[in-house]
Amino acid sequence: MEFATGALGTLLPKLGQLLQDEYNLHKGVKKDIVFVTRELESMRAALRDVGEVPQAQLKEAVKIWARDVRELSYDMEDIVDTFLVRVPGSEPPSKRSIKRFIKKMTTIVGKAQTLHEIGQAIKDIKERVKDVAERRDRYKVDAITPTKTSVDPRITALYTKAASLVGIDEPREELISRLTREHGGMSSAEQRIVTIVGFGGLGKTTLAKAVYDKLKPQFNCTAFVSVSRDPDIMKVLKDILYELDKKEYKDIHNTALGQQHLTDLVHEFLKHKRYLIVIDDIWDTEPWEIIRCSLPENVLKSRIITTTRIIDVAEHVGGCYKLKPLTHHNSKMLFYGWIFGSESDCPKQFSDVSQKILKKCGGVPLAILTTSSLLANKSRNIKVWYDMCESVGKGLANNPSIDGMRKILLLSYYDLTPTLKTCLLYLSIFPEDYVIWWDRLILRWIAEGFVQQGDGRQSLYEIGQSYFNELLNRSLIQPAHMDEDEMNPFSCRVHDMVLDLICSLSREEKFSTTISGDCMQMTSSENKARRLSIHNTSCPTINMSKLRSLTISSYALINTMPPLSCFNLLRVLDLEDCNLLHHPNLEFVGILFHLRYLSLADTGYAGELPREIGKLQFLQTLDFHGTCIKEVPLSIFRLRQLMSLDVGDSSRLPTTSGLRNLSSLELLHINVESAYVAEELGHLTQLRLLCVMLRKDLEGRWEESICRVLVGSLGKLHKIQSLAVVISDDVEVDLEGSVDSLWNLSHLLIFGTSRLPTWIDIASFLHLSRLRIMVGQVRSEDIQVLGMLQALRVLDMKVAGAKQVFERFMIRADAFPCLTRCKFSGFSTVPSMFQPGAMPMLQRFKF
Repeated sequence: MEFATGALGTLLPKLGQLLQDEYNLHKGVKKDIVFVTRELESMRAALRDVGEVPQAQLKEAVKIWARDVRELSYDMEDIVDTFLVRVPGSEPPSKRSIKRFIKKMTTIVGKAQTLHEIGQAIKDIKERVKDVAERRDRYKVDAITPTKTSVDPRITALYTKAASLVGIDEPREELISRLTREHGGMSSAEQRIVTIVGFGGLGKTTLAKAVYDKLKPQFNCTAFVSVSRDPDIMKVLKDILYELDKKEYKDIHNTALGQQHLTDLVHEFLKHKRYLIVIDDIWDTEPWEIIRCSLPENVLKSRIITTTRIIDVAEHVGGCYKLKPLTHHNSKMLFYGWIFGSESDCPKQFSDVSQKILKKCGGVPLAILTTSSLLANKSRNIKVWYDMCESVGKGLANNPSIDGMRKILLLSYYDLTPTLKTCLLYLSIFPEDYVIWWDRLILRWIAEGFVQQGDGRQSLYEIGQSYFNELLNRSLIQPAHMDEDEMNPFSCRVHDMVLDLICSLSREEKFSTTISGDCMQMTSSENKARRLSIHNTSCPTINMSKLRSLTISSYALINTMPPLSCFNLLRVLDLEDCNLLHHPNLEFVGILFHLRYLSLADTGYAGELPREIGKLQFLQTLDFHGTCIKEVPLSIFRLRQLMSLDVGDSSRLPTTSGLRNLSSLELLHINVESAYVAEELGHLTQLRLLCVMLRKDLEGRWEESICRVLVGSLGKLHKIQSLAVVISDDVEVDLEGSVDSLWNLSHLLIFGTSRLPTWIDIASFLHLSRLRIMVGQVRSEDIQVLGMLQALRVLDMKVAGAKQVFERFMIRADAFPCLTRCKFSGFSTVPSMFQPGAMPMLQRFKF
């Protein structure tokens, strides 16, 4: 449902563009477009309401209606994409340019060759819209509400016997220690809060209940209540009162008291008592703040435990305790104990498949219990075990036996906005256990149209970053590679159980088609693929005429595909890791006019990048690092919408650069061999990430002015957040020059300069948190300069070449106030002294 909403969100603005005068559409056609637009807006609103209701609670007729709306929006967008002409620049396109573009389009649009035919196509769509709108009214879609209230799937955690809990002793005792002992200067008499945060099904409620049961006798009064995703605060407050005194408040749920009155009642009851309260399953800070007002701070050693699956909420509530998955040992105890009684009683032939199943469960107790429950009565049939192992991540959620786990994960899914639901479903196109780099994912989201422009203060890439972070915060994706401070993830993985859920939802939403090994997950009853992801070396015969996104990974053979030039509606072509070493050419790319994302990364492609690439006026991302492309065609500088460009380490820009034309660039990785290119960088004022390799040109020449010009250009890039400058081994230079200010810079990497640049100072680097630098020589005054950087958290400094000799240096008392990690490599001396107070936040030091 949510993807249909998102599809309409990208279609409606395009319909608005068609109404502009320069498209020269007949008056009657424009009226039809207005009618279609208004009806689609109403349908989008209805779909939002439908999307709030779990699929299991929807009538079949409503599901069919939503499917028809989705297909309608697909077909409408195909028509608009075929005819819509967008000419870059602020001036409207001339009629001549439209005619010229349409003439070019006639080679690929088949039946839709004239503006007359778009009018006819829109009339046909209008009739379909009328039909779908009538059925919306007939089925009363706008009045959809849940048809029943299901049992809370977490309820069993409250009644699990302590004897049956595996791996809970250590976290339980750790939490009890946090709640009872003095630490961090806090008196044990003060009210104390601990918030358990973790992935859905990890056992947060179970752990909270175990701690609650053990500590309960030590308190005057106790309560264990659940908030849930859509909380009724009045009911929560009544639940607290009832739990505190079941006799006094036995009829509280039948009273008509207001929120303030209930809050006062709880507060007054607890004011002079030592209490233990568990607030389970908090999803937002607002309900917590209301509940918080009812819990007085009475210095009577009262304690509060909360649980949430959202990191931001945990940090707001306080006392954040990140619940870890079960260890492999405890996972085995739980798994084998449930099925065989113990690991020693497991037949030897089941050992290997058991290990594979446990790996997929990832230490999540709910996943282990659900899977072992399914296998408990099939302990004699090893084929069933292997089938189970293979099915995890490929739609196991269709099995009714794991309905409890699915419901728990669905709680997180339904709490997402429609946009975030679509972004999460998109992860179903990647293989199991795949490491997904965040820039690749965000740029693909943008190319697909999932990321919508806000108020203009943030770029699309920044908005995409916020989507990525939100999915992390909600524990729906897991960080893989972290930065040096382990603060920010560069990549993520999807837990097998979440992948299983989103693959299942993806099929229900008709979202994508995935081909992996011998398994093909078709998501369209008409065998028509819109998004296709291939993880093996062959491609079956399916209808690809409407293909919008194509991903081929794991060195799949591109020669098994139909000619890619046939996919004229393609927006995303991701060939990363696909073996193109012997592929003759990429000329077909030049006619994929709708392409937004093109990645040839790590393909080994050794041919040329075709000049026709300059025709791709919608292209936002171009990545060919890890290829053997030597020369970049001059036509690349016509790609005015390009947001991300990575030319890798092998490619060279044209000697007469037009780099300044790419004014939309936010991410750039290039080689600089001339002062002219270095100067052009200063005009790319939207850059947020820049990686530069300085090296000699083809004739082995080096311009002495390159570094000075480059540093001058850097001073103009006021939005830059991450900067890497790598100097080739055969060039010995200093990065000297004058920098106005790099106040937004947070990550700086410099490799190969002979000494610390003089422009690194406290005034220019207010927010620099990570610095990695390799220099030929370090002086004691350089260490003092770095020590004054107030935001620096990670320092990795290496001296390369011959060992230097200089006086032993001192780390002053006020130096490195925020540094948590420090590494000095290649130094000939060690610091003579750390004055008291130096590096007060230091966690790791390596010399």
